[in-house]
Amino acid sequence: MGINNAITMKKVSTLGDLRSSDYVSRDVKTELRENLIRNKKNGVNTFEGLEGYDDTVIPELERAILAKHNINLLGLRGQAKTTIARMLLNLLDEIIPAIAGSELNEDPYRPITEFSKVLIQDKGDDTPIIWINRKDRYTEKLATPDVSVADIIGDLDPIKAANQKLSYSDQRAIHYGLIPRSNRGIFVINELPDLQPRIQVALFNILQEGDIQIRGFKIRLPLDVQFVFTANPEDYTNRGSIITPLKDRIQSQIMTHYPVSIELAKQITWAEARITDEVKAKVEVSELLRNLIEQVSFVARDSEFVDQKSGVSARLGVSALECLIASAEQRMLRSGDKTTHARVSDLLSIIPAITGKVELVYEGEQEGAVQVAHNLIRQAIRKEFLDHYPSPEKLASKKIETPYKSIVDWFAQNEFDLSHWLANEDYQLQLEKISPIIDFINSFNPELGDSNKSLHAEFVLHALAEFSLISKKGYQGNYNFNDMLNGMLG
Repeated sequence: MGINNAITMKKVSTLGDLRSSDYVSRDVKTELRENLIRNKKNGVNTFEGLEGYDDTVIPELERAILAKHNINLLGLRGQAKTTIARMLLNLLDEIIPAIAGSELNEDPYRPITEFSKVLIQDKGDDTPIIWINRKDRYTEKLATPDVSVADIIGDLDPIKAANQKLSYSDQRAIHYGLIPRSNRGIFVINELPDLQPRIQVALFNILQEGDIQIRGFKIRLPLDVQFVFTANPEDYTNRGSIITPLKDRIQSQIMTHYPVSIELAKQITWAEARITDEVKAKVEVSELLRNLIEQVSFVARDSEFVDQKSGVSARLGVSALECLIASAEQRMLRSGDKTTHARVSDLLSIIPAITGKVELVYEGEQEGAVQVAHNLIRQAIRKEFLDHYPSPEKLASKKIETPYKSIVDWFAQNEFDLSHWLANEDYQLQLEKISPIIDFINSFNPELGDSNKSLHAEFVLHALAEFSLISKKGYQGNYNFNDMLNGMLG
């Protein structure tokens, strides 16, 4: 329904006016289907901003909508399942009419409660009509063990019955739950396995027959609801599972996944991170550091210390980027610089983002969450280093002189201290003292600017320490780099 048409339709206030208009009643699944078809024909991207799913999840989602299916989004934490569900709101009409006074957003052409049927019988074409916005047709419920049948479906309300002097067998004595109140809209249950089995059983009839039954009442309400469920995979059973009969009644199960590449992960992280334009203008984050942040997530998803059934949320990268920028901004405020750029030492600031986002197996718990986070950062540095420079291990195996020899020889004669809190100019001057590293970077990445050369020089220092070519000792952001032998001797 276009904007101009929506404005015109809002002037319709009675059932008679509605019958005289060009309004056509549709069930919600048909509405979603036809609006998706219209968007496809007009080149409108319904799922704008949903990165990484163009060839996998989105085509399956579109097929489920075209088939008028209820949907289960199955995937690990941080795979945009709830975001996908909320995007379906874009496929609803801007406004729809409903019978005024109805608790269930009833279609004026298809009343389902006794209240609305009696109202139309008494008033006919003078039955009052209200208009409901699409945002009011979306309901989301987080499944928790304490959710009851009364919460999601409804139950007898003795106080309501007493106040209105109704018989307990009267349909008007019922207090409706979330699902009936989502009639003609989208209802989302997040983390479906957390719902107790007896509550999942209560959903059978709604999904199969499209109606509800409450206690012993002879009541059948043919509800019009698009259901979307989200869940973790079956093998992640720490908290529960979807019972098989319910899963059988959900027509389409769509598997989500993590980003398949560093580049894609960077796009998602940058789009989701809450960073103001003012901060972006003051703090530069190089591609190298953005890569390192995503490498931490990728390494964690293969780590023996991390519970892979739980997964590593994409939110880890988002929180890590925010922590990294905050660390750089903190240093800028302390040093008095007007602008700054993030450094490798800022990676220490992302440890709280890591420890709060990964679940550890027994071996990881023994190692300790902070130590595991340090290990993940070190592995990320090693992995990212090999994308920019030759592998020290492969060169060593060939028993030939490597480009790292001059750097190692320099440290045989010198030790080097680098503080996290140095101002921009001091940071650059300090790293320029290691002339072999500057020469090494110029030979492999001659196009780098001065600030990026300094960053890469720091990166090379940390990487060579991880490859055991030099030693590294750190304390609260202050690092000492030395020859391996001198490092061992203290």
